[in-house]
Amino acid sequence: MGKKEVNSGECNSDVQPAELVFDYIPSVVRQLVDGFTSKKWSSHIEPVPIPSKEEVVDLVQQARRILFPGYFTNMMLKPSSLEYHLGRNLSVFYENLARQISSAIRHDCFRHNQTCTKCGERSHRIAGEFIRALPQIREMLESDIDATLEGDPAAVNADDVIFSYPGLFAILVYRLAHKLIELEVPIIPRIMSEYAYHRTAIDIHPGAVIGDSFFIDHGAGVVVGATTTIGSRVRIYQGVTLGALSLPRGAGELLKNTRRHPTVEDDVIIYANATILGGETVIGTRSIVGGNVWLTESIEPDTKVILKQPELVYIGKNAKGGTKNADL
Repeated sequence: MGKKEVNSGECNSDVQPAELVFDYIPSVVRQLVDGFTSKKWSSHIEPVPIPSKEEVVDLVQQARRILFPGYFTNMMLKPSSLEYHLGRNLSVFYENLARQISSAIRHDCFRHNQTCTKCGERSHRIAGEFIRALPQIREMLESDIDATLEGDPAAVNADDVIFSYPGLFAILVYRLAHKLIELEVPIIPRIMSEYAYHRTAIDIHPGAVIGDSFFIDHGAGVVVGATTTIGSRVRIYQGVTLGALSLPRGAGELLKNTRRHPTVEDDVIIYANATILGGETVIGTRSIVGGNVWLTESIEPDTKVILKQPELVYIGKNAKGGTKNADL
């Protein structure tokens, strides 16, 4: 086949002169600048740094390598090198964490016109307290692994759970972020929880209080609200919502420090897609909430709540109990 001739005039007919573009860019820039500098739109145009999302995500990964040595590193660890490995990684983690905490505190102070809170000194003190809490966090995570192995026959061993269970990853990030909430660190815990949600589709607010031996099976779609309290040895499945009742307009600020989410006591099982709402709602010890149940009131201990079995209709000439030639 011969080459198709191209009319050079056609190539240039749709080209817009650059001058026309630059004519309206200054006008758009002025509108954007006015919106940001007038404080009408949210922005971070301030003389202090804000925490880096990328570095906060890296902190989560650093913490995971420290808490699960040998799982997420390229080097093979031996008992003889473990102390050096942990010491080196903890030192780097401490400095990185202190720097991000300092940015978070400075940003918070500047934005809310607070007096100086000695953010440099505070950030190192808080980072030190967080480091000292790591053995306790690791102990809690071990109980979460044990709960997974006990609750899921498909879990082969601890390696399986640590490497591949999204529920454990979401719980790991929650336990790190919750400790930072307890230490009154702004912004960073929420960045962590958003990262976990992005990775797992499990949304656990770092302000929730969750006991040991917590197991989330499958996990996608799970929501745990900020004022939720969950006891020990609780098991929940995908799609479970522990949320708040519908709130009136303007309630965000009004109800900020009010309990809005349920309490789930020890040894409770909540099956897939159950929705439990309200700050006054308490799920009693050893209760079972069935799949797709909607609850806005408390239930006593040792109670089972399930939906009545729906009627199934079989359609097709060979279907058991069905009707022939039925149309949907």
